Amino acid sequence: MYAPTREQARQFLFDTWRKYRAGEALSPLEQIALDVLILHPEYHAILDHPDRYSDHDYAPELGQINPFLHLNLHLAIEEQLSIDQPPGIRAEFERLRDARADAHEAKHALLECLGEVLWQSQRNGTPLDAQSYLECLRRRS
Repeated sequence: MYAPTREQARQFLFDTWRKYRAGEALSPLEQIALDVLILHPEYHAILDHPDRYSDHDYAPELGQINPFLHLNLHLAIEEQLSIDQPPGIRAEFERLRDARADAHEAKHALLECLGEVLWQSQRNGTPLDAQSYLECLRRRS
C-alpha cells in the first residue's frame, strides 16, 4: 500500500500543477489529479506558491479548510469509484449524482462522508468502517 507522507502528498499536487502550467506531459495519475485541481480554482493561488504553502498548517477549529486534505480526499474518491471499493460506492455516487444533477457536488457528498469515517477511525484507533461510510451516503439526498 502506498502511504505518502504529508510532504510527498503535497509535493505531488504542486508538481502536477507546475507541469500542467508548463505544458509538460502528465502521467495518468497526474492527469486524474489535474482534473480535480481544475475543479478547484479557489486553490490555484496556493498551488502556484509551493514555497509559501508546502509547510502551512490549517486549523479546523479556526474554520480553516485544508486544501491539500480536500484535494487528496478527492483523489481517494476517484480511486474508490474506479474500482467500486468499498463495493457499492459507485452506485451510491451515481444515485447522488442523479439526484443533484452535478457530479462534483455528488463527489463532495462522498468526501464529507469519507472525512467522517476517517475521523472516527483515527479517533477510535480502528480500521475504516466501510459499512458506516455507505450508510452515511445513503442518508444523503
